[in-house]
Amino acid sequence: MSETQAESTNTPQDEPTFQDEPSLQDEPTWPGWLAATAICVRFYSRLPFPRLASEGEVHAMPDFRLVPRALPLAALLIALPAALILLGAGLAGINPTLSAVLAVTALVLTTGAFHEDGLADAADGLFGGHTPERRLEIMKDSRVGTFGAMALSLSLLLRVTALAAILAAAGPWAAAGAVLIAAPWSRAEGIYLLATEKPARMEGTSVAVGRPTGRTALIAFCLSAAFAIVLDTSLSPPPFGLVLGWFLSFGTGIVFKRLCRRLIGGQTGDIVGAMQQLSEIAIYLGFALMLGAAKL
Repeated sequence: MSETQAESTNTPQDEPTFQDEPSLQDEPTWPGWLAATAICVRFYSRLPFPRLASEGEVHAMPDFRLVPRALPLAALLIALPAALILLGAGLAGINPTLSAVLAVTALVLTTGAFHEDGLADAADGLFGGHTPERRLEIMKDSRVGTFGAMALSLSLLLRVTALAAILAAAGPWAAAGAVLIAAPWSRAEGIYLLATEKPARMEGTSVAVGRPTGRTALIAFCLSAAFAIVLDTSLSPPPFGLVLGWFLSFGTGIVFKRLCRRLIGGQTGDIVGAMQQLSEIAIYLGFALMLGAAKL
């Protein structure tokens, strides 16, 4: 019997449980914007966030049905160190490529390579197996294979070169703005994938935290768009670059979602992490390509 068939014959009593899993049978409770932001910062990064008086156990598995509404706020905090490093390096006249390397390094360190790990595992699984079961098995393996290494290398290279191009063409304020714009939007894309695509397996982080509601994903997108428009207006990245970045991000999300549905039958936590990386690259490329076209 295949793994998929075995899962379909499980009774509710046989379904896996998770330590510290939120009670997903109950109605979700909105913890408030500050608490929700704190939960997202802790979950998505290594940044310290003090325990709030209104919070319970800060290390428990979060309930993501409503909490990601505040993810755009948390994403700005997570990306702020990288944006400040890029801004400072650019104002100091440091080489654009080196400045971009420092910024991307800060992003990786701040998140603990959270999304990069998902990208590598997703690439190994999606392209390293011949059946959905085998692909999911490969994704759970902590070792990085050829496809994962290639995906990580290309992700780092594309982000560094795109940010360097933005910095060289539009200046440090625009480059820092691109980092702050991409951070909320790319994570909102991941939340949308989590909310709209069924889990590929009935265990793992994407199931344990709960699926965000459609309203939650919509609020995350609306907040991300509002932040992007304000930042684009204030820090002067090319406005048509933002539109192109959104277009590339949406297009990438549609193609990636269909690919995952065909190859593994849905999404996993690694798939959501990979979606964030792809969307972040798309936003950077939108700005960089538009700036390059403006010079022609």
